[in-house]
Amino acid sequence: MYAIVESGGRQYRAEEGHSFSVEKLPYEVGEQIELDNVLLLAQDGEIQIGQPLVPGVTVMATVVEQYRGKKIFVWKYKPKKRYRRRQGHRQQYTRLRIDAIVAGHEEEE
Repeated sequence: MYAIVESGGRQYRAEEGHSFSVEKLPYEVGEQIELDNVLLLAQDGEIQIGQPLVPGVTVMATVVEQYRGKKIFVWKYKPKKRYRRRQGHRQQYTRLRIDAIVAGHEEEE
């Protein structure tokens, strides 16, 4: 069973027991959070695709750590003008561990 969730404008594959990093979320380490933006749910060989979200499905996750990624350098350069600028950047991330995928049962028509 897995789900595709959206966080920070990006999509991630969430499976129970696995972890992944998302752009920084405003939660403390050890807090349990609920991800509501579930775009796809696959269980028992059956796939539900949301339009745009799958109703009644949430992903429960625990914040494992808040950390900063590797430093990247941004260069600006104009030839023949003696113009050079270097700027560094470190993105902040939140690592999430997936605890459960909760699929609510909705009434069928």
